[in-house]
Amino acid sequence: MEKKKVSCLFCGATNNYPLGVSKKVVCGRCQKPLPHPGEVMDVSPEQLTTLVSWGKLPVLVDFYSSTCPPCEMMHPVVTSLAQRRAGELMVVRVNVDVYPHLAGQFQIQGVPTFIIFKGGHEIDRSVGAMSEPDFSLWVASRA
Repeated sequence: MEKKKVSCLFCGATNNYPLGVSKKVVCGRCQKPLPHPGEVMDVSPEQLTTLVSWGKLPVLVDFYSSTCPPCEMMHPVVTSLAQRRAGELMVVRVNVDVYPHLAGQFQIQGVPTFIIFKGGHEIDRSVGAMSEPDFSLWVASRA
């Protein structure tokens, strides 16, 4: 059975997620439900901190606003990348309208802003929409 790596949103543990199973898959450490590999999820501040601080997989964070046309344009691009890179990195979204304090904490001055984290550190960031090939190359060169 094929498996893909995912990080737990609750404890940060890296888990092997078996593909093609119909039952809910839970974390081996904390027994909380795991996200499906390649799924782009809106996360809470606590989940973002857990992924960035404790997760072993690189994390791509899409800071967006639901009222931002370039953000909406990038959503299918981000989703496509997440599905192609499933098991290699976690892709999450943060709505800056819902969590303005996170926008301040990460010094987000415009949306969409994409930040790649590895080992608890910011590796790089990009602001604004870009083509799917450019976005994929930017992520691939950093994560």
